[in-house]
Amino acid sequence: MSRQQLTLRVSAADVPQAEALLELAGAESLALADAGDDPVLEPPPEETPLWPAVELRALFAAGIDLEPLCRLLASACACAGAPRITPVDDDEWRKAARRGFPARPFGNRLWLAPAEDPSVPPGRTGIRLHMGLAFGTGEHPTTALCLDWLDAHLVRGATVLDYGCGSGVLAIAALALGARSAWAIDNDPQAVTATHDNARLNGCGANLFVGTPDELPQITVDVVLANILAAPLVSLAGTFARCLAPGGKAVLSGLLDRHVAVVAAAYTRDFEHIEHSVRDGWARLDAVRRKG
Repeated sequence: MSRQQLTLRVSAADVPQAEALLELAGAESLALADAGDDPVLEPPPEETPLWPAVELRALFAAGIDLEPLCRLLASACACAGAPRITPVDDDEWRKAARRGFPARPFGNRLWLAPAEDPSVPPGRTGIRLHMGLAFGTGEHPTTALCLDWLDAHLVRGATVLDYGCGSGVLAIAALALGARSAWAIDNDPQAVTATHDNARLNGCGANLFVGTPDELPQITVDVVLANILAAPLVSLAGTFARCLAPGGKAVLSGLLDRHVAVVAAAYTRDFEHIEHSVRDGWARLDAVRRKG
């Protein structure tokens, strides 16, 4: 067994909570489905599942003990039956992932497509991704919120830190949209590998640094992107403040909308103009590094 899949059925209202717990526990990818249907991998924001009962399938490394997570999910969510754990072959998962990741636009400029699809519509900037097993196809609302921000607000020549990079999609998108340089950081070795592979696929070259938090040099950037979860966003507020130039932008996602106030409070000392956007129960916080 190279991977294991945790499958559970929850009410539609509990999907964001279940997703957050699965990601916090280290899920490498998520799929959502109605009973009897094919999975929709990280559904686009306009295609939020509205089924009364939703089946979630989360992929984990083989060595992780998932029994404590199963108990937590059962107590935190309205589960229909006990979660089940099954072995998964990597090739089988990749085939399913490719079926669930259509090429699609983001904002006015970006076009995200699987590695095997080189076509880009006129007027769009194309990004291709190896699906692999790292989180971040661009389809999940948290990633889509960040891609939309980049498409609308990134200034050509900016420097960018993508903290918790997953597949590297945000750092790669920033470079494609004109960033001068980017740092893609993740504490998951598989995410670092996936980002290296996607960087080569998109010809990022020396403009992209990829590594772990311990390998991140002292830098000052114009934009920090962090699509992680509420708790690490709170704990990293000081780190992001030190990395950002005065007037720099922090773009924070991966949190549920009910956690916006808690995360925003952690940033009030060093940041101003804190605003948020919500999509399908998930939120993005935008903040500006104080100049004083």
